[in-house]
Amino acid sequence: MAEPSQLTLSNAMSPTMEELLYFHDYAMTTLLMIGLAVSTTLIITTATKLFTTSLTDANQLEFVWTLLPVLVLMFIAMPSMRTLYLLEDQESPHLTIKTLGHQWYWSYEYSDYSDKTFDSYMIQELDLEPGSPRLLEVDNRMIVPTKSLIRLLVSAEDVLHSWTLPSIGIKADAVPGRLNQLTFTTPRPGVFYGQCSEICGINHSFMPITTESAPVKYFENWTRSL
Repeated sequence: MAEPSQLTLSNAMSPTMEELLYFHDYAMTTLLMIGLAVSTTLIITTATKLFTTSLTDANQLEFVWTLLPVLVLMFIAMPSMRTLYLLEDQESPHLTIKTLGHQWYWSYEYSDYSDKTFDSYMIQELDLEPGSPRLLEVDNRMIVPTKSLIRLLVSAEDVLHSWTLPSIGIKADAVPGRLNQLTFTTPRPGVFYGQCSEICGINHSFMPITTESAPVKYFENWTRSL
């Protein structure tokens, strides 16, 4: 979950988020180099009057300042296309979960198991256990097996919602009458927090998402107890 005074993105807790962080750093470095190059050129030309009218009309120079943006876009597009491919890679999932957004809570259905459904409500501040995060903890967590490919089907029953886990690097809009799909995997056990990131009404900020990644044996025992 986010930490107080945090200025950067959340730490990567999945291969997907690692790719997103890599692309973020790559793109920001490219933009910084472009900004420095443009600023340096402006300072030099303004101070020394290096570019005369005849020079700025040269065909060679026009070719260069047309070609450079094309090359920059190519350098950004290549890793971007790779990241998009990895985000949309739909292999055979080990587990399929359907989540529905309501005003204002989430419900989960484990499609590979019969009658495995439950609702997930935010725990009120007065009922929180010591150390539990405020406005993020829920009464029923979505539990998934570690190191397994999970397919999540996202929809809504009433208005637009958005199912988001920043540290996992996934986000999907929950649209009434439509199923959106995403896949993710968690390489190690842990608890991951998120919130509905669509303004869905008066209690928009009170429908958190809490996902727990647990070993397969623990997960199987949990499903039997539902």
